[in-house]
Amino acid sequence: MDIVIRPVEPGEYGTLGEITAQAYLRDGLLDFGESDEYLGELRDVAKRAAAAEVLVAVADGKVLGGVTFVPGAGPMADLAGPGETEIRMLAVAHAARGRGVGEALVRACLDRARAVEGCVRVVLSTQSAMHTAHRIYERLGFVRTPVRDWNPLPYLDDIRLLTYELTF
Repeated sequence: MDIVIRPVEPGEYGTLGEITAQAYLRDGLLDFGESDEYLGELRDVAKRAAAAEVLVAVADGKVLGGVTFVPGAGPMADLAGPGETEIRMLAVAHAARGRGVGEALVRACLDRARAVEGCVRVVLSTQSAMHTAHRIYERLGFVRTPVRDWNPLPYLDDIRLLTYELTF
């Protein structure tokens, strides 16, 4: 399978939004299932694309997954500070998992980060249950940064996002 990583096209927003939402739902990563408010954020690719760079993995004309690359501080950055870029919302369609799609998307983000002037580090947040993603990050040289772990919903004590970074 020949995977091409490129910027998402407007006609693919709906497809990528649904792949992202279904990846989080299928993996049980949303506390409230179909009623989780975060589903709207996951599906809103147009909003992400207006504030950051959204990439898709495509093979044989079919979108297999996507990721949001945040080139620095701004509306899409949860963690990124000075000299940092951020990776968000990595998702791969269930049928395409285990074929290198997620790793190809992360590698594309790393390539972009290296091209950002002054970037010394790539940061990301992940849920503790995302074991496959953790393996990708660690294989590519990311290290855990527990001091940066955080809770996106302070009213729910049991949610804690784990953080990773890769320093160039």
